[in-house]
Formats: sequence, structure tokens, C-alpha cells
Amino acid sequence: MPVPSHARGYEGFTGAIGRTTADATPEWTYPPTAPDGAPNIIVVLIDDMGYSDIGPFGSEIETPTLDRLAANGLRLTNYHTTPLCSPSRASLLTGINAHRAGFGFVANADPGYPGLRLELADDVLTLPEILRANGYATYAVGKWHLVRDATMNPAAHRDSWPTQRGFDRYYGSLEGLNSFYYPNQLVSDSSVVDIEEYPEGYYLTDDLTDKAISYIKDLRAHDAAKPFFLYFAHVAMHGPLQAKPEDLARYRGRYAEGWDKLRQNRFADQLAAGLFPEGTQQKPRNTEPGYEAAEWDSLTPEEQRRFARYMEVYAGMVDSIDQSLGRLLDTLEQLGELDNTIVLFTSDNGGTAEGGPEGTRTYFAEFAHITDPDWIGDVPHDEELIGTAKLGVHYPRGWGQASNTPFRFYKGQTFAGGVRVPFLLSWPKGLPRTADDDGIRHEYTYVTDLAPTLLELAGLRRPSVRNGLPAKDFDGISAVETLRDPRAVSKHTEQYSEMVGNRGFYRDGWKLLSLYEPGTDIDAPRWQLFDVRADPTELHDLSEQFPEKVAELAAAWDDSAWANTVFPLVTRQDLARRRPEEGRFSAPVRLLPGTPTLERYRSQRLIAYRDFTIDAELAGYQPGDEGVLVAHGDPLGGYVLYIEDDRVLFGLNSYGIYNTVASEPLAAGVRRITVRATVRPRLRADFVIEIDGVPGPRLRDQIQLVGMSPWTGISVGVDARGPVSWELRERRGVFRYTGDLRAITYTPGPIQVPRQTIEAVEREAEFVAE
Repeated sequence: MPVPSHARGYEGFTGAIGRTTADATPEWTYPPTAPDGAPNIIVVLIDDMGYSDIGPFGSEIETPTLDRLAANGLRLTNYHTTPLCSPSRASLLTGINAHRAGFGFVANADPGYPGLRLELADDVLTLPEILRANGYATYAVGKWHLVRDATMNPAAHRDSWPTQRGFDRYYGSLEGLNSFYYPNQLVSDSSVVDIEEYPEGYYLTDDLTDKAISYIKDLRAHDAAKPFFLYFAHVAMHGPLQAKPEDLARYRGRYAEGWDKLRQNRFADQLAAGLFPEGTQQKPRNTEPGYEAAEWDSLTPEEQRRFARYMEVYAGMVDSIDQSLGRLLDTLEQLGELDNTIVLFTSDNGGTAEGGPEGTRTYFAEFAHITDPDWIGDVPHDEELIGTAKLGVHYPRGWGQASNTPFRFYKGQTFAGGVRVPFLLSWPKGLPRTADDDGIRHEYTYVTDLAPTLLELAGLRRPSVRNGLPAKDFDGISAVETLRDPRAVSKHTEQYSEMVGNRGFYRDGWKLLSLYEPGTDIDAPRWQLFDVRADPTELHDLSEQFPEKVAELAAAWDDSAWANTVFPLVTRQDLARRRPEEGRFSAPVRLLPGTPTLERYRSQRLIAYRDFTIDAELAGYQPGDEGVLVAHGDPLGGYVLYIEDDRVLFGLNSYGIYNTVASEPLAAGVRRITVRATVRPRLRADFVIEIDGVPGPRLRDQIQLVGMSPWTGISVGVDARGPVSWELRERRGVFRYTGDLRAITYTPGPIQVPRQTIEAVEREAEFVAE
């Protein structure tokens, strides 16, 4: 029956409409479905893990799961990524060059330029969005780091959060790093997990693995056929380095010979496995100022013993990652789906030098060296604590160089040590190995190639529009031909790179590189030229021999930089700049009991580089009232104000070193307890505790908590998540306040801007860049 012209709401309906169902025909619409036999896809992305850290790429660390993948799959020996984590993640998930995707740096800055938007734009399609449009279930667990730190809090917009960018489910950390025992904030889908205390034996890698497996089992319980995409972005191996006791014990004593011997052994195994052409050389050690690693034999026995401990922790964490993947694959095998699952395993950039030449008591302690390079408070006094929940250590950069065997430099630089990482891919059903194929591919591949490669392998199409806008085209090129045919040649023949002045340009086996030196002209690169076909470790600079090639590639870099919104080049000062609207984070705030733990960055803006006061309003103290009034931080640094045994106590955790002061016994009826912090030169601060306006105990000349510390945000009436004081947590737990606490009020003063503080902020940006 025809529909009357005045009827509304039937447009596009292809059935028939009558006045009753007797003279009508139904019609249903369905969501997209994947092609029959479409494979599951698992992308496992590791953080800050260098080229040689897994068995298939020369490591002595026990990685039986990865060994099994390599035996049945493919190893790409010439795979490149960007020098830092957020840019690599943006390129992997979009197929677009990092700057053009808006991520020319990590999401811990906001200089205000197109290539440094640091959130995914509306016209950038992500791999999960594409796969979901092709009928896939899409899941993400782990590190995200594709949302500016100013928009990680629950009050911010969520346009660049995982579930707004194509993932059906998400569980993990929006941050660029986290504690493995006491994550400062976890997010489930689009909501913060409101947890006060983690269970005994908690370890983040295990938690993420449990969640990933639960997503898969949940899907199969409801749909036996729908393929899934799982993006498992590990928080490991990023500092702080913390390993489970059983994993740490497995590597005790195995690194006593040091990093020089380790590099020799790993390189020998790489050559024997055919990862590099005959004649490839390895430089003995990085010797450039600021990047140098000491000769192991030049260290004292005490230093050797302590430094070896750090590497034991690192190895235990790599082992844990392999166990995690083993659990995932066991689940797929039980479901009968392992053969038709594409498993891709790689790292976001090379090993890091962030631990400095000697390692650090806590990852954040490097900030304390900003204006006081002689401060040694971060050296652990108890080596048994290295790698445990009580410290958040990072290893000396000699181990970072070993991680990057056989390459030069580290994370953050465009040399191979920063950008050439391991890559494994397995798909038994779709990419079976033949008897005459060793599974090793030497052709150049770049991180932007992953999205188009996975789509072609799965036989899927990419939409051309996102939210009504023409979607940016891929910059990557599918590598399927080189995966299927060991004789095929890469179609990705040229690629720019840039990171805070460090530059690179690859074309047809030639690589042009420059290392930016802070304080010099950022737009005056000192180019080095390498023929990476004959010299893959970039040891022999040919720039003087081939000046015309230098000029050609330098001009090509310039053209690519303009095409990919690399300009303007940013300096450390630029990275320290924030948008004016963030001033609201530093306005006074009154927090009521029961307020969920504040997000880390928002909390930090209340105290960083400034005088501040904290007022605890009580209805009237009564003898016997006790507990935490306010806590901010965890074992990596923070402070806690509490009442116990009728006294006010203030404890300050300076990157793992704890000091406390206590008041005289409190009189009944006290209504206000105040912490007053005053900044001092050389990044110090004085603290005084006032009781109803009367000054009491003091802590003088304390190191300011700066950079990303305190890591856990502010909690009211309880010391939530990671303990600021171990001794207090062991005695009293989270120690909820039993009296009548009305509110906690923070009143920040203006930022203190003497020259030493400006230098501190600039150094902070440089540290993040490294």
C-alpha cells in the first residue's frame, strides 16, 4: 500500500507499510559483518624495548612464546618506528605519519601547532574504526598515551579516548607510563576505576592479560564467529622497572658480566641467526657526551653489583611479557582459533637512556637533578629493593645500549638505536612458511605500513569518510608482497623522521641523520650520511664523500617536513608551553570527603613550582579521632597529612626517601590544620604545619616534587592506591579518617619563575623528549 505523502519517518524503508501488519511487509537492517573466514588480529606493542631484548633477535632472556612465533612466522629485521611512544602509537593505529596525525611529540606537551595537536583529529581514521566498520569486535588493553595529559581527567572531553576512537572496550592507563604495583589511575571503557587499594599480589601486566582474555571469552560466549581485533599495548618495558618476585628470582646473578659482554654475546647470536649481512660491525660503546656508557670493567665492584640488579629486573619484565602472550595464545588454541589469528609483536621505539649513567632510585628522581646534579638521594641503600613495589627504579643507560644491540643511541634519537626495533608476525593459515623460507625479511618497513598491511591481509576495505569529513589517506604502504615473497622488494622507498630537532631521511638504502644538540640552532642540522645496506649500524659517515647525496636528501627532508606539518621545529622552551585555559587547574579548590582520587596532572598543577597551602577543615577534633586527612602520591614520591595518637603528622616522600614531623598533642575542638609550603632556590621547599593558625612542626630544605611526581593524585580522608609511607600502610592500611572531616582546600600561589625554575621546566621537557 502506498504511504500517504504527509506521513513522516518512513523514508528509506524498503519494506511495505499498511495501516496494520496484515497489509505490511517488514524489513530489517543489520550492522556490517566481516567476510567469511576473516582472521582475528592481535597487535602486541611493547614500550621502550630495544632490538635485541627477545630470543628471536639475539637475547638470552627466556621468551619461549616468542621463539615459537618466530619459528612458525616471520621476523622483519629492518622494521622502523618513530623515536618516541605517542608518535609511534598514532602512526601504528592510523597508517599516517606522526606529525600529520598530530603527534610530533608525546602527549605531555601542548605548544599549539598542527603537527603537535597531541590528540587524534576528527579526519583521522583509526585501525579499530576501520575494522569495526568491517564487522570486527575491537578491544584495547594497556597504555594509550594518545590523549593530552590535560584531558586525562574525568571532567575533560573524551574525543581522543580509546572508546571514542573505535574500540568497543578498553581497560588500561591513559598515561605514558605507570607503576606496575600501584597504577595511579586505571580506566575501564570511558570511566575511571574508582579503587582505593589494590589486592595483595597485584601486578599490572597480569591484570591487563586477565582483562584481554576475558574480552575474548565474553565475545565467544555470545558470538562464535565474529572476528576480533585486540590491541595489547603493554605498559612494560617503560620505567619504573618493577618485576614480580618469581620473575626477578629467575634472573638473579645472570648479568654479573656486564653490558659490554652482553652486547658482544647478543650481536654474535644475531649474526649467527642471519639478521645482518656478513661484515656488519658493532661500535663498542656510545661515547658521545650525554649518551656515553662506561666501560663495565671501569666500574667498582659495588657499582657492578648494583647495576646488574637493574638488568635482572628488566629481564624479569620481558619474561613476564612472554608469559602474558603465552596465556593469550593458549586461550585461542583452546577456542580452536590460533591458526586463523594474525599475531603481530613489536616495540614503539628503542631502549632508553632515561635512567642516566648510574640508574635511579625512582624514575621521577631524574627531575631532582635538574638544578642539583650532585644530589645523590636516589641511590638505593638497600639493593634488595631494586625492582620491588617499594621503589620505581630505572636502569643505567649502559643497559639501554645493550637493549639496542647492535645500534647506536637510544629512544628519542633518529639513529637506529631509537627507531629500529624487533618485529614478529605470525598467521599460520594465511602466511604459512614453506620449507625453503627461513622467515627472515630484510626489506625496509615503517610503522605506518602496519595498518594497510593488516587490512590487505584480512581482505578489508578502508572507509573514505570519518564523521562526515574526508579521511586523511594512508602514508604507509602495504608490505604484504614482501611478507609473502622473500625475494620481493619493499615499496616503501623513502621516509622522513623528526623528534625535537633530531632528524632523519631514508631513501633507497641511504640514510641522512642529524643529532640535535641543545643550545644550538635547531634549524641548522649537522648531517651525517650512511649507506645502511652495507653499514646497517650507521658507523661510517659518508657525508664528506658524497656531498651531492647529502644535498639531495636534505632537500627531500625539507619537502617532507612541509608536507607532514613538521614545521615549526620545537625547542625545549616550546614544549614547556601550555594553553592559557589550563590556568583553571591552578585555581583554589575545595574537596569534600568521598571525592574520588584526583587525576595525576590535575593534582600536580596545584603544587608544581609554587607556594601552596592545604587546609583541612574539621568539625571539631575529638581525642581518639585518627586517620589520613589528605594524601598525594605513592612510593615514588608524595606527601601525607594524618592524625595518630592525638598528634598531627606530616610525611614527605622525596622520591623514595621519607621524612616526617609530628605536632604536640592536639587539644579537643581543633578546627583547622594547615600545611604551608614555600619554595626555595635550587628547587627546594620548606613546610610548616599550623594548627588553628598557630605554627607548629617544620620540614626545611626539602627537594620539591616536580615533573610527573607525585604520581598518584590527591585523595581526601584516606591514602588511596599506592602508599606515600610504607611503614604507615603496613601498620594501618589506607587509614581512613574516623573523625568529622568537612573538606580539604588547596590554595596555590603563583608559579615561582626565577631562572633556576625556568631551567627546571625546560630540562623537564628535555627529559620527556629523551
